[in-house]
Amino acid sequence: MKLPRRTFLHLVTGAPALPAMLRIAWAQAYPTRQVRVIVGQAAGSGSDTVARLMGQFLSERLGQQFVIENRPVATGNIATEAVARSPPDGYTLLLVNTSNAINATLYDRLNFDFIRDIAPIGEIAAFEFVMEVNPSVPTKTLREFITYVKANPGKINMASAGIGSAHHLFGELFKMMAGVEMVHVPYRGSTPALTDLLGGQVQVMFDATTSSLPHIRAGKLRPLAVTTATRSELLPDIPTIGDFVPGYEANGWLGFGAPKHTPSAVVDRLNNEINSAISDSAIRARLVDLGGLVPPPSSPTDFGKFVADEAKKWAKVIRAANIRPE
Repeated sequence: MKLPRRTFLHLVTGAPALPAMLRIAWAQAYPTRQVRVIVGQAAGSGSDTVARLMGQFLSERLGQQFVIENRPVATGNIATEAVARSPPDGYTLLLVNTSNAINATLYDRLNFDFIRDIAPIGEIAAFEFVMEVNPSVPTKTLREFITYVKANPGKINMASAGIGSAHHLFGELFKMMAGVEMVHVPYRGSTPALTDLLGGQVQVMFDATTSSLPHIRAGKLRPLAVTTATRSELLPDIPTIGDFVPGYEANGWLGFGAPKHTPSAVVDRLNNEINSAISDSAIRARLVDLGGLVPPPSSPTDFGKFVADEAKKWAKVIRAANIRPE
C-alpha cells in the first residue's frame, strides 16, 4: 500500500517519540505485579523495620505488594549483588545504607561495583549515633575525654559491631580528627559490644542513639556527644562531637536503589512515592519513633551524589586507618 506523502512524513517525524511515549506509559502502569525489596540486614533490625514500613506504604499507594526479603550475610554484599544482577525492570529493589558506601572500598574483590551497578532512587531516613562511655571512665565531657585519652594512649578500648561497621568507622573518623589513639575491639554485632560496654570490659562505643538510650537514661552509660551536625532531640542536653572536633559529622542512613539501567521513568515514580512517604505525617512520626532523622525530599540525582560523597568520605578513613575486612 502506498501511503500519501503527508501521512508518511508524519509517521517518520513522530517515530523517535514513540519509545519515550511507550516508556512513560509503561512507567505509569508500574507496578503490575509483586515487587521484591532485598534487605541485607536481619529481620527485626532497625533497617528491616524501616523497609517494612516503606513497603507497606508503597503497597497501599501502588496497588501491588512490596515484599521484604532479608539476606543478612556478608555485611549486605550478598543482598547488593543479588539486586545488581537482577533484571532492570523495577521489580527488584535494594535497601541501601551506610554499609554499602563503606563496603565499596573495604572489599577489594566484590562481583559488583556498588556505585556503578546500583541506580539511586531516594533517601528514606538518617540515624544519629552517640559517643558513650562506661561510667568507670573518669571523664564527664568530651573535652575531658580527649585530654584523658591523649594522656593514656592505647589504654582505652573502643567497641564496635565489627570491622568495617558504621560503629567502627565513626570511631576511626573521631580518632583521626581528634588525634587520639584507642584500641579497636570488634564484636559480631552491636548487641554483644554494648553488653561488654555496660560490663566495663570496654570503655567507649559509638552506637545508634535509640539502642543506647534506655541505658543512658538508667545511668548505666554516660553520653559524651552525638555524631550529627546538630543536637539530638532525644538527647537535647548533649553536645555534638563537632562542637569540640570541628568538621566531624557521621550519620547512618537508609534509602532505596535499583539495578542500573532501570528505566528512569520507573525510578522517578518510585522517587516520588518515597518523597510522599517521608512527607506523610504518620510515616514521619514512625521514623522519628525509630530514632530516624527525616530528610527533605530529594531527587535520584541528589541521592546519587550523596551516596557517592559518603563512599569517598569513608574510603579516606579506611585507607588512612589501613582497615581490612575480617
